[in-house]
Amino acid sequence: LPGGAFPGTLIGKLPGKEPLNPVVFFVSATIIAIVALAALIAPDLVKSAFGAAVTWTSRWFGSFYILLITAALVFILGLAFSRFGRIRLGPDNSTPDFSTFAWTAMLFAAGIGTEILFFAVAEPVDQYVHPPTGDAQAIPPATRAREAIVLSLFHYGISGWGLYALVGLAMAYFAYRRRDALAVRSTLRPLLGRRVDGWIGDVVDTAALVGGVFGIAASLGVGVVQLNVALDLLFGIPQGAGAQIGLITLSVIMATISATTGVDRGVRMLSNINVILAIGLALWVLITGNTAFLLDSLVGSVGDFMVQFPQLTLETYAYDRPETWLNDWTLFFWAWWVTWGAFVGMFLARISRGRTIREFILGALILPFSYVVMWVAIFGNNALDLIRSGNQEFAEATIAKPEQGLYLMLDAAGGRPVIALALFIGILFYVTSADSGALVMSSLSSRIRGEREDAAPWLRIFWAALTGVLTVAMLVAGGITILQQATLVMALPFG
Repeated sequence: LPGGAFPGTLIGKLPGKEPLNPVVFFVSATIIAIVALAALIAPDLVKSAFGAAVTWTSRWFGSFYILLITAALVFILGLAFSRFGRIRLGPDNSTPDFSTFAWTAMLFAAGIGTEILFFAVAEPVDQYVHPPTGDAQAIPPATRAREAIVLSLFHYGISGWGLYALVGLAMAYFAYRRRDALAVRSTLRPLLGRRVDGWIGDVVDTAALVGGVFGIAASLGVGVVQLNVALDLLFGIPQGAGAQIGLITLSVIMATISATTGVDRGVRMLSNINVILAIGLALWVLITGNTAFLLDSLVGSVGDFMVQFPQLTLETYAYDRPETWLNDWTLFFWAWWVTWGAFVGMFLARISRGRTIREFILGALILPFSYVVMWVAIFGNNALDLIRSGNQEFAEATIAKPEQGLYLMLDAAGGRPVIALALFIGILFYVTSADSGALVMSSLSSRIRGEREDAAPWLRIFWAALTGVLTVAMLVAGGITILQQATLVMALPFG
């Protein structure tokens, strides 16, 4: 900045940029920085603390998470098909800001991203080898395989998007119809009145921001560990903290560049490229694999999911509780969706001006979930087909190190060129998640008023960097496991 002035002295004076909300900014940044510093200085202490917190949270609030996700989905579907579904998010004569393809691409890239590369193979394999209840050896292999795909679709599917749609629709409605700020606090104005402009609103936005940063850190941690595997296979770069820190640094730089170009250019361009390449990779796996089986299993998996979903959505395993499995899978994913709720919700609101409530809800539910079904059914069933064909080494290697499952499968589907393509797609997914997160974090910590306004570039750079530091700290403290634990705990205040 000119004259070397501290950025805070110019906030509110930069043309077109909204002023900083100091309470939300400093409180959120302090909490995150303290956790990151503690993880670097005393990793064992932080690891044990989060372990104890997870046990307490899952025991007393596990059913709360399960009920919350189900209630959000039921409510949002009811709203879509009600008379309110015709209301447009904006003036009655407004039109959408983005084409349907660009909108769909940004929906998917912002809300799913790099984690699907990890879990589309790792989860079906794990669920097949270690089903939640019962003796694996006593369950027929075909039954285990079908259940594994259904559980993967359940955890990564429509339930989380129901929550995203709920939060995003609330913010979009108040921003575009009521001319309020595009912020979480605005959705509570009918209940709290002017108090949302004071400390109560700051608490709301701070809870959303802190929880969201941990959710993003979990996503980036999963992504960077998996990308490191590809770099090892392709270039011999050893897997470890050094390479992962380098990847995080590179991705933060790329995310910063993209975020500062604005959603109209950076995020949209990366998302479009991302989705096209990912579809191409899925088609390659479909063609080179057992194509007839994969097509049959894709259709059959959709049918299995539709039949089992009503029971799964409220399943608490009260009579035969698999504690570790429940914490590692269902409760972790539900907490993950909660932490991402404000972020993806605000991003959905940001890109959905001009669409009707019905179009917004059905688009946010159906379009990304269709992509998830395609991806999980093809990659997950292909991985299970390898195992059921006798490739036990693949199963053992994926269970031992889930992050390498995708690349081991792709190695059999085409070798190094296909692995290189998956690496490139993973980097793009990683960046789109990081830059959309930076965009929203900066908005939550600013006093955004204009519906098309973005926060100051330096603020996006700050949040991208701090999220990167937190990701590194948590990976050093305990790897992916502690990132999952932190997500489950930090989701509770915003939930």
